[in-house]
Order: sequence, then C-alpha cells, then structure tokens
Amino acid sequence: MAQEHIAQLKQLIDLKSDNQIIMHKIKVLLADDHNVVRQGLRALLAVEPDIEIVGEADTGRQAVALVKKLLPDVVIMDIAMPLMNGLEATRQIISQVPTAKVLILSTYSEDDYVQQLTEAGAAGYLIKQTAAQDLLKGIREAYKGNAFFSPSIAKRLRDHCREAFASGQPVKQRSHSLTSREAEVLQLIAEGQPNKQIASELCISIKTVEKHRQQLMNKLNIHDIAGLTRHAISKGIIESNVISKAIA
Repeated sequence: MAQEHIAQLKQLIDLKSDNQIIMHKIKVLLADDHNVVRQGLRALLAVEPDIEIVGEADTGRQAVALVKKLLPDVVIMDIAMPLMNGLEATRQIISQVPTAKVLILSTYSEDDYVQQLTEAGAAGYLIKQTAAQDLLKGIREAYKGNAFFSPSIAKRLRDHCREAFASGQPVKQRSHSLTSREAEVLQLIAEGQPNKQIASELCISIKTVEKHRQQLMNKLNIHDIAGLTRHAISKGIIESNVISKAIA
C-alpha cells in the first residue's frame, strides 16, 4: 500500500509539472511607433495560447524602460522610432536585461541593417512583409535561445558566410565608433530638437549636449546639422519621411 501511495503521489507531481509547463506563456513586448502595426501584431498574437503580450512601446526609450520593468521574454522591435531608434534600444536592452531576446521586425532588409542589429545582440531579424507563421516561429525560436531570420535574409547570410569561407577571409565585423549617448544625441539632433530640449530629454546639461555634438562632428567628419541629419537618415536612425527642423 505504501508503494502504491508513493506511485500516486509521483503521478500527481508529474501531472502538476506538466501543467506548469503547458501554462507558461512567452511574455512579449511590442515596440513600434505605428499604432496600426501594434494593433495588427496584437490581433495576431492574442489567439496564440503560448504567447502573452505584456506591454507596448512607441519609442525605443520607452521600450528600454518597459523591458526593465516588465521583464518580457521576447521584444518585437522596429528600427526607425522617435527619440531612440531600435538599434540603440536593442543595445541597451541586451546590456541591461540580457535575459530578454530582441527580435527585429522592420521594413528595412538591407545587409547593413541586418549586420548592425545582429552585432548589437538581436536574436533574429524579420521583414514586415514576412508571413505570420514566420513571425510566430521567430518568437518561439528566440524564446528558446535560437536565432531566426526571414528566409530571404537567412539565405543572404549563408551566402556571405560561404563566400568568406571560400576566400579565406573572416566575416567582416563592424566597429561602432559612437557611444550609446552619442548615438542618442545624434538621433535627437536629426529629429530637429534644440540643445535645451535634448538636455531635458536625456537629463544632462546643455554644455554636455554641445560636447557630444562636437564629438559627433569630429568622429563622422560632418560639420553641420543638415549633414548629421542626412547621415542619420542614411543609417536608418530616423526615417527619410521625418521632416527635420534642422533642414527646414
């Protein structure tokens, strides 16, 4: 009887463990400055039994703050967002909350963006035209700790690696010359914000903003605001349709 009782207890424990595994949901944070995109993603993910949306952000800065507060498993991250873009937000999230997996979902599919975000620590990269099933698979793979890319991007990455291997050359790594703070200041300058507003946004002095701006100009060899703005647009830091006061 004692052995039978022990066996029954073991079955109950195993059943409880299985239920805990089934009940656990992947906590997802949505970061995109377009409300219609977030609504579409929410509608898509809401019907999945193993996924739970825990928050939404419309700027990279808000995304970083919410990740630290909500501790999501996976962050669906756009690139071009105001105040702080997805690239810088990804860097800060990976640095401050390394358990969070960042999955990029963007209209940009060029190799330059893919390389920058991958080196920043993104777990995967999907284009917004990707199939819904690819996004769902990407979320689940990222949660498991695996990398996942849109099929077209994955093919290009494989081709680049094969070419590098065949030629005996290492895959080129990008060296980021700008600090996180300089990158933030660059975006705010490109968005047309004056020094006083930038200082308030970043909680630093106007003198410090001016110092960062000068360092940006020296590092990039660009010596006017319009030039910095064009550089930010070319690098996907801000969208090309953003009308900057710096150029107006």
